[in-house]
Amino acid sequence: MNIAVIYGGRSGEHEVSLVSASAITRNIKKDHKVILIGITKEGLWYLQDDALYAKVCSDEKAVLSITEDAKKLVSVIPGKGSSSFLVNGETLNVDVVFPALHGTYGEDGTIQGLLDMADLPYVGCTTMASALTMDKEKTKQVWQAAGLPVVPYVCLNRGIVNDSVIYDAVIKDTIKELGLPLFVKPCAAGSSNGAEKAKTEKELNFAVMNAFMWDDKVLIEKSINAREIECSVTGNSTIATQDDDVQGVTAYIPGEIIPTHEFYDYDAKYNDENGAALQIPANLSENDLEKIRKTAMAAYRVLDCSGLSRVDFFIDKDTKAVYLNEINTLPGFTPISMFPKMCEAAGLEFAELVEMLIDQAILRHDAKSKLTISR
Repeated sequence: MNIAVIYGGRSGEHEVSLVSASAITRNIKKDHKVILIGITKEGLWYLQDDALYAKVCSDEKAVLSITEDAKKLVSVIPGKGSSSFLVNGETLNVDVVFPALHGTYGEDGTIQGLLDMADLPYVGCTTMASALTMDKEKTKQVWQAAGLPVVPYVCLNRGIVNDSVIYDAVIKDTIKELGLPLFVKPCAAGSSNGAEKAKTEKELNFAVMNAFMWDDKVLIEKSINAREIECSVTGNSTIATQDDDVQGVTAYIPGEIIPTHEFYDYDAKYNDENGAALQIPANLSENDLEKIRKTAMAAYRVLDCSGLSRVDFFIDKDTKAVYLNEINTLPGFTPISMFPKMCEAAGLEFAELVEMLIDQAILRHDAKSKLTISR
């Protein structure tokens, strides 16, 4: 089987993607052929040499790079299936795509829609679920409609900011409703890019302006004195029966993030090796661990997720209340990432996880290909 691993991309998580893709690449079974396609920060796609694949597989510390060779520029031809990728006038034979991309243009439905148009199987959520879950406000609205608990919040759009009178009133009402401190984050950015904690009204204004550099919508959330709990989930929620060993929705052993920073920001996640302690399983009772797993599966299913996701929770240290925080449909696969670690703690090794995700992608594509799309 020919598997194309696509990595890099135009998002603020470009470098994280390189590390995730490296780990995924070296854990793909060697009886598959791996095709590496790197996307530059400008959005150009380039086929990479086989020597790069060999280097990453032979060195656990090696990280994928992107060589820009005009003769290896990749284009996509919609509707061509396994022959959709074209390089220098020749087609690449690709059976399934593993997008090892994070953030904008990676997990927001854009590449998923492109691969749907190309008629190629791909790992992860559908176009609809990817786009929905990338928007934190819309995700919260769906969860609220399903009766699932979320942190109280207010959402601002750029139109409000452009009217100073309305903006000032909204900020004062938000502080009155949610209190200080507050967390501010872009609605559609990952890895805590643009996220800040504001302790005063002045800090809140600065944080909002910073978040608007990343997105046209900004979320302001009530600050919870919280423990941060995460849970890995896999499966195809719309087509699989629960007894399906490959596609059934499964939640793994929840873990806990114990940050040494004020909160689990970008530096704590990726730059500071001591930025957080990772505890698996989380220090919770068996009943509470099961509650997290069931809530994670409910949150995953109601969004029609497929493939994989990491569902993040807050547990209020004062009231013990459990809140859904957000969902990440293409979570990190770096050596310190929680998603594969939680799966491994439940007995699903990294290589087995990668193979299962590839199998799920093919089965979902096969099921979709049997649907009637025209008369």
